[in-house]
Amino acid sequence: MSKKKEIKKLSKDQAEKKILMLKKDLFNIRFKKINNQINNPAEYNQIKKNIARLYTTLKGSK
Repeated sequence: MSKKKEIKKLSKDQAEKKILMLKKDLFNIRFKKINNQINNPAEYNQIKKNIARLYTTLKGSK
C-alpha cells in the first residue's frame, strides 16, 4: 500500500500524532546532517513531504 493511501486512512488524532513523530524525526535528521552522520539524505525531504500530506488531509477532513 502506498504512503498516500495510508495517510488518507488515518483518523484526525492518529494524523496529529504522526505529525509530531515525524517532526521529531526531522529534528534528529537535521542534527545528523550537520554532523555528517546521515545515511540517507533523501529521507529528510521524504519526511517533509509526509508532514505536508498529513496537514493536507487534516484540512480536508474538517
